[in-house]
Amino acid sequence: MPHIAKNVLLALALGVFQGSAWAQTPLPALGARADSVTVSGLSSGAFMAVQFHVAHSSQVSGAGVLAGGPYYCAMGTMMLTAACMSPSSSLPVPPLRDMVSEARKQAREQAIDNLDNLARSRLWLLSGGRDGTVKTAVVDQTYDFYRNWVPASAIEYERIADAGHAMLSATAKDANDCAVTGTPFINRCGDFDAPGRLLAHLLGTLNPPADTHDAALLAFDQHAFTTGTDSMDRTAYVYVPAACREGGCRVHIAFHGCMQQAETIGTVFVREAGYNRWAESNKLIVLYPQTIKNRQINPTKTNPYGCWDWWGYTGPNYHTQAGAQIRAVKAMLDRLTSKP
Repeated sequence: MPHIAKNVLLALALGVFQGSAWAQTPLPALGARADSVTVSGLSSGAFMAVQFHVAHSSQVSGAGVLAGGPYYCAMGTMMLTAACMSPSSSLPVPPLRDMVSEARKQAREQAIDNLDNLARSRLWLLSGGRDGTVKTAVVDQTYDFYRNWVPASAIEYERIADAGHAMLSATAKDANDCAVTGTPFINRCGDFDAPGRLLAHLLGTLNPPADTHDAALLAFDQHAFTTGTDSMDRTAYVYVPAACREGGCRVHIAFHGCMQQAETIGTVFVREAGYNRWAESNKLIVLYPQTIKNRQINPTKTNPYGCWDWWGYTGPNYHTQAGAQIRAVKAMLDRLTSKP
């Protein structure tokens, strides 16, 4: 009986009830390691992972970029988003020198961390040969951007010829075929396991993945960290293995892509992207911040697909530490790394 009571209390502490009813609780302070934070994302989430990495490079030691472009690619305007996704001879990717110049300018102004920190980072890139949404030329530009600071030996670049625009998971039950580009934007390409590969590159040798547990997945009140005008949802999620309840775990932040937020596909990305299996066996907390769709009369502020802000719809400082979404996610990270 004491063992059962303890399990019930742990489940309540994590805010998870049996069935489909989720309790929205505060994000807990878990005493996680602040010196070993990694990030990754797909599509707009990949752009956001790059932004967060560059903005907080003193704390973020690596990034996984799946179908995403370089820092400040859209240069603060929606007009350049097409060039940063599906460039052509008549619409090329914006000049890399301008992106590098902007990063250096923001670093000089201390709006982002010192770029020299990036020399200690690890980077994992993925591009699908059948991805017409964010083409390989854009991911190539991400590689070139990072090579200004990150040594080539610290970068792994995977090109999957048959893959569409999606997270590649070897285990997701709702996965599409490899070449598909469509909801929920999770594909199966044989046994290719993107979360496992990127985490191994960013963190080092991993224990084999383990079964996940419902009690480890917490739905928390994200609005405690947001302004209410930043296109972020009321609820977000975090996966906390039992081994991480006593502190000392690393943190990985997983940014979903456009149309992958819980508002649109429920917890499919949170549960099936593939991170949690590795988190369970490797003392890793996975944070899943969430956006929402935002339709504004002002076209510069609209976000109809629930994308992360990589072109400036939340304001001109979106790509710096002062950006509304970067600031909110950093506050969540600070909570996780705080002592209980």
